[in-house]
Order: sequence, then structure tokens, then C-alpha cells
Amino acid sequence: MGEYAAQLVVGVGGRAGVSVAEVCALVEETLRGAGLASGSVTALATVESKAAEAGIAGAAERFGVPLLGYPAEQLAAITVPHPSDAARTAAGTPSVAEAAALASGGELLVPKRRSMAATCAVATAQAHDLRHHGDAEVIDAGSGLVDLAVNVRSDTPPEWLKQRIAASLGDLAAYPDGRSARAAVAARHGLPVERVLLTAGAAEAFVLIARALGSTRPVVVHPQFTEPEAALRDAGHRVERVLLKAEDGFRLDPAAVPEEADLVVVGNPTNPTSVLHPAATLAALARPGRILVVDEAFMDAVPGEREALAGRTDVPGLVVLRSLTKTWGLAGLRIGYVLAEPEVIAKLTAAQPLWPVSTPALVAAEACVAPAALAEAEEAARRIAADRAHLLAGLAEFDEVSVAGVAEGPFVLIRVAGAAEVRTRLRALGFAVRRGDTFPGLDRSWLRLAVRDRATTGRLLQALDHALALTAP
Repeated sequence: MGEYAAQLVVGVGGRAGVSVAEVCALVEETLRGAGLASGSVTALATVESKAAEAGIAGAAERFGVPLLGYPAEQLAAITVPHPSDAARTAAGTPSVAEAAALASGGELLVPKRRSMAATCAVATAQAHDLRHHGDAEVIDAGSGLVDLAVNVRSDTPPEWLKQRIAASLGDLAAYPDGRSARAAVAARHGLPVERVLLTAGAAEAFVLIARALGSTRPVVVHPQFTEPEAALRDAGHRVERVLLKAEDGFRLDPAAVPEEADLVVVGNPTNPTSVLHPAATLAALARPGRILVVDEAFMDAVPGEREALAGRTDVPGLVVLRSLTKTWGLAGLRIGYVLAEPEVIAKLTAAQPLWPVSTPALVAAEACVAPAALAEAEEAARRIAADRAHLLAGLAEFDEVSVAGVAEGPFVLIRVAGAAEVRTRLRALGFAVRRGDTFPGLDRSWLRLAVRDRATTGRLLQALDHALALTAP
């Protein structure tokens, strides 16, 4: 599937006399290990006092890119994940490689790596827009576009759910009472109520986790939904990333997560890759003293909810997030919940404002976890699986389109040359699709498509054929 091709800046440090060969070997090994393309390196960067070092200057020349030199005081002001007293004493900054990589305003992709006499770190040349979401593709587009950019199930909420919500409006004069809905969610997962917290969608849960759990070394597994990282950054955390590779099918190797991470966030099935990680693989990430956050917002779109961790009490530090907005079409109502150990729930509750979930949302939560609703969701999941298979079969007919990994969610991630132009042309043909380059670990060649019914997919495939023909050189 090729390598991640975003523009990159490589921060480099080195002892006096370090050779060109050693610097180049370290940089190339670091890029290769992270699935990053050496041709995407736009600059090497270092502290000014090292810019004249022959090994570092020669490495930039060998890569055919400029060498950026930054004053030590500028680099010292940049927060880095792996500060070193030795580096601070020798160069005036706690990490030459990481600070220099970050000095252009991008985001760290690979933290500091070492050889005998050199260090390097890799960052994007520019920051990803972590707050770009699929609704931006359609919010001002009027009613003319077929929405394949947002992952909310079409033709929802169902009429019976609308009626239940409407019937709750007569109770708006009273403050919300979440006890009944909380008990219903607990019963749905076979848990005591002390392990349940209702939230205004999963997005609120990410904010509570970032603010209340006191992480010192949070790690987010990407590509995935960007709100967890955005919430952590807003709360003042320095976030490390583990980037899964397209050529590996975006599969997760637990060994890739730093042992010292005390908070790990991963989606399952993951947005936008649609990959469903085995429950055993995720459970292997658990450690004493570590919070393991698994975002299962799309798990109810997986038939049988196989690989789910919701309801498990044998995984230490496990925090599972669920959303009711995707399957039931309640994005405008904001309802989700957290499942975790009672001590964690207590900390999140203390950070939550009073009455965070409205009465209509509480009514919806109780309705959506009832046995009849769960049976309806299972039927919808099976229908989505069949519709996804139809979409994938159609996409396989295009030589220009490839899919990395095995899609198990209600959306498919595709790679296509000229994706930005294809997306624009699809828009002109009446279809809104989600750009992929705002997800860390992806670039402008990726698009995400929501799974829709066969008739809609047929029209999409015809439009895609037309868009690709117009985009072809």
C-alpha cells in the first residue's frame, strides 16, 4: 500500500565529529521503521551550534534538503516528550532532535531515536487539523449532496425512537434524573451501576479523561478519531503517537506502544480505517498503573459485537466508551457512556458539570439499550455488513483504488491517486466523502466512504468511475 507521504521535518542532533554515514543511517532506519517515505523529508533541523557539524550538514546535502538551524533558546521553549539533562547542558535545549523537529509547528510522528553518536526525531511539516470532522463536508452544502462523509446510519432515528424522545418533552421543567438510564446501561452490559457514567456523547468522555485522570505520558494509536488527542492537547498534555501502517493492514502490535505509557487510546473498530482489532490484542495493552481507553463507538455496527471489551471486568485500567449517536442517528442529541472501574468513574464524575445529559437524551439511552432495540441494532449491523461487502466488491473493480486492512465498520477507507481532485469531482456529481489527510498517519491520497444501501452505492460507483476518468492524466 506504500508509505505515509506527508511532508516531514527530521530533527537531528549529534556529538562532535559524528559522520555523515551515521546520521544518514539513523534517519533512514527511523523513517523505514515508521513506514515514512524518505522522499517526503523536506528539511533536516538542528540547533544552530550543530548546524556547521560536517556530519549533520552532509546528511542534509545527501538527502537533498535544506538544513534548518534554530537558536538554542527557541528550542528550549518547546516542550518535548523526552527531555535530557545532558542535552540541556551540552546544547542549551532538553532535546535537540525533538525540539528541532517540532520547531516548524508540526506534530511529532516519531520520538527521539539514538545511534552511538547521533539522535533524530520526525515531525510533520504542518499540524493536522484535529478538529476537522465529516460534518464539515456537508454542513453548508444544502440538501443536494448524498452524505457519505458522516458515519451516522442513514434513515435514523427510527420512528419509535422519535416518539419516545418526543414524549419526554413534557418533563423538561424538571432537572434530568439519570438513575433509570444508568441502571439500564449497566444491565445491558451486566455491570453494577458504579461502573457506568452517562455522557453527552463520547466526545465529552474524551474531555473528562484528558482533564481528570492525571496522565503523564499519554499515547494515542493512529490513524483514529482525532478528538481524543485534541482533548488531551487542550488539557495541556504532550501526546505521543503510535502510527499503524497501511502495508500492515493497520493492524496493531501491542509491542509498538511504549511500556511507560500511562494512558493509551485506541478505537475498535477504528475510525477511519474500519479495522477491528482482536479483543486479546487490546487486552494485552493493559498494565498496572495504565489507563487503557478503547473507543467502541462503532462496535454496535459489528454483527455480534465480536471483539468487544464492554462488560469486561478482568482487564485492569480498562475504560470503554460507547456512543448511541451513530447507530441510532442521535448526533444532535449527544448521548454516550463510559464503562470503567468505580474509582475511574468517580474521578470522571467529579470533573463533569451538573446535569450534563438532558432528559430527552436519558430517555433515548434507556430506549436504545432495551432488548428490542439491541435486536434491531444487530439486524442493522448484519445489513451494514452485506452493504459493505457490496461496496468493497464495486471498489475492487477500479485499478486506481485500493483498500488497506479488512473493513469491519460502517465505513471504508480507500486510497486513490489524486484523491483531493476525485473528492472535488464527486462533490460536483452530488456525493460528499470524507478527506483522509486530517487523520495523523494518513495523507491526501486517502478518502473515507460511509456504507450506504446498494442503490446509493451503485450511484456512487458510477460517479466514482466518472470522477476517476476526469482525473486521469
